[in-house]
Formats: sequence, C-alpha cells, structure tokens
Amino acid sequence: MKIWAAANQKGGVGKTTSVVSLGGILAAGGQRVLMIDLDPHGSLTSYFQLNPDELDRSVYQLFQHRGEVPQGLPAQMIYSTGVEHLDLMPASTSLAMLERQAISQGGAGLVISKTLAWLWDDYDFVLMDTPPILGVLLINALAACQSLLLPVQTEHLAIKGLERMMRTLQMVMRSQKRRLPYWVVPTMFDRRTQASVNSLRVLRQTYEGNIWPAAIPVDTRFRDASKAGVAPNFYEPGARGVAAYSSLLKYLLAHAPLEVVREPIA
Repeated sequence: MKIWAAANQKGGVGKTTSVVSLGGILAAGGQRVLMIDLDPHGSLTSYFQLNPDELDRSVYQLFQHRGEVPQGLPAQMIYSTGVEHLDLMPASTSLAMLERQAISQGGAGLVISKTLAWLWDDYDFVLMDTPPILGVLLINALAACQSLLLPVQTEHLAIKGLERMMRTLQMVMRSQKRRLPYWVVPTMFDRRTQASVNSLRVLRQTYEGNIWPAAIPVDTRFRDASKAGVAPNFYEPGARGVAAYSSLLKYLLAHAPLEVVREPIA
C-alpha cells in the first residue's frame, strides 16, 4: 500500500482536485484506491454527492474509541464512488469537534495509521485530503502518509501559505524523528498572466529538488467534472488538466519510496 496526502495550510489551492484526479487515473489503471476526506468542510465528500451534514458513517466514527480502532470498523466507513476500484471514506462536519475531544484522548494522532493497518491488503493506494489548519486531523495525515503532496496555486498569497506549511512540516518531522518525502505541485497555472509565470519561477527557485518540474493548468473541465460528481479522467479523458495529472502521477511513481513497511496493528 502506498499512502499519499495532499496538504497545504491555505485553502483553495487544488488539494481536493489533486486527490480526485490522481485517484481516478489510478483506478482507471486497475489500482485499488481509497480516498480519505480529513477536512471538516468535506469538499472531497461533497464532490461525490454526499452531504457531510447528514452522514452517520464517516471518518469521525474512527476517533470515538480513545485512540484505538476496532477491527472491522474502518470497512464500515467506506463508500463506493460508483467507479470500479475507487472508494471513499468521507468526512462529516462533526470532525470540527475533534480538536476539543482529542485533548482528553491519548493516541488521537495515530488513528488513521491504525485504520490503514486494518485495510492494508484491501488497497494499493490511499490518497488523503487534509484541512488547511494544523490540528489533530492534519497530524494524523502526516503521521500516516509515506509521501506528501503540496499543491500550491501559482500566485503570491498561495506561496506565502506554502511557507507556513513548510514550517509545520519541519516541526512535525522533528517531533516524529523521520524524514517525510514531499513534492510541491504548482496548480492553477495560467501562462497568459505574468503573475502566474513569475510565481512559478519563484516556486522553482525556492523548492528546487522538491518540486514537480511541470504545473497543473487552469482547466474549466475540473469544475465541470466536480459538478457531475465524476473524477476528471472519466468525465473528459482528453482534457489538458487530466493530461497534466497523468504526467504528475508518472513522476510520483518514479520518485516515491519503493519499499513500504506494513504498519503494525496495535
């Protein structure tokens, strides 16, 4: 199982689109994919026509056992997206209460790691969408993932948000005493605007060695696919945004860690 998380401490930079796009392409290639929505706003959940305000089975239930995850519980939280090989563990708005609850719960930062240990043989890839704030949900994603994707819109304010995310990442790596491979993924790139071109140049200079060499372009097909509740590659296979994510996936598969050790079941 390969476990990737998309994170950035700024919203609206393409985290959800990245998870859905990569997940759809992997599933189309026959890989068994689980997408996990760890954001209380539930953008990934809403993408697939589920209402985060009404769900009684979601990621939230995994955190209700004092840091432990009973066998069989994770499988009950999984929904089909209607696409073969592409499943979803949705978020509910109740996740917003976790920060207060987690204070009295030991081991709350490892719930997702323990969840995935039970699902290890069921999926080839896990892709996590994360909230734009540092808290127990983002900590869970960083603890569980093997590789981190940092989508960042090619504009000035988004780059500032990425700087905050990098400080968070360094802090978490020090506390966990491990190195977490990461890649900056430039998104919403519009070569027609000087601001976008300049921002991409700054990103490449600042994060040389940890940035995907290309960029995800602005593509209205992403919005159309979202309205239809379908992964972009199934909605419009020939879209330029789909081609860009296919290129990103090839890059990640070539550079992500090859040897993955199964997490122990506590």
